[in-house]
Amino acid sequence: MAMLSSLTNLDAAASRQSTSTPPRRRVAPVLAGVGYSLAWIAGLTVASASTDVTSTGAALVADSAGHEVASITQYVLTEGVAAVLLAVVVVLLGRAVGEHRGSRLLTGTGLVAAGISLVQCALGVTLAGWAAPGGHADVAGALFETVNRLDGLKMFVLAAMALAGAGLARRAAILPHWFGYLGLALAVTLVASGVGYLFLMSTAALAAYVSLPLLLVWVTTAGLLVRRTGR
Repeated sequence: MAMLSSLTNLDAAASRQSTSTPPRRRVAPVLAGVGYSLAWIAGLTVASASTDVTSTGAALVADSAGHEVASITQYVLTEGVAAVLLAVVVVLLGRAVGEHRGSRLLTGTGLVAAGISLVQCALGVTLAGWAAPGGHADVAGALFETVNRLDGLKMFVLAAMALAGAGLARRAAILPHWFGYLGLALAVTLVASGVGYLFLMSTAALAAYVSLPLLLVWVTTAGLLVRRTGR
């Protein structure tokens, strides 16, 4: 009877903890996960995107006329806002998973990727707001190359994040097994597109047309899974 009473008290305490979770804490991962995808979709809508990683500075200067605001907005949304939201998702996911092997790797790689993205945002805004419209072809070309190579590096880091998530899906109760398969598919496509961007190979960079949608699904799903735990 004493054991039964203890178990009942534990269940009641867990129930109280779950129901007492602040509403904002429950909503935050959903907003961050969905917001990440919306930021990318909005950014790709305001300005055209291309996987051509070999554009010259002269071409960038010629194409910048009349598109400065749209290009700046795209960098802010896809590299700035998205970076902050990614950081929120990986921190909350790592906290929800708990002390499992790989949770620190997932959080750490996600934060590193977010940091790289913020650097890209700053460089991209400089490119779109000053170098290209100002006719500084050499600077524009150098900035464009740097942003692309950083994109490739970021994709490799994101691939490590996805693999860490795939490993956690086998050990953490809150992550379904299919989330692991999603992470594996994401990692493979990110490595392929990362090669294209890091080494400026436009053909390989075409893999971004697959890796980006998978990344949006992964981050949004991660936010929803954290919401389900109530942590």
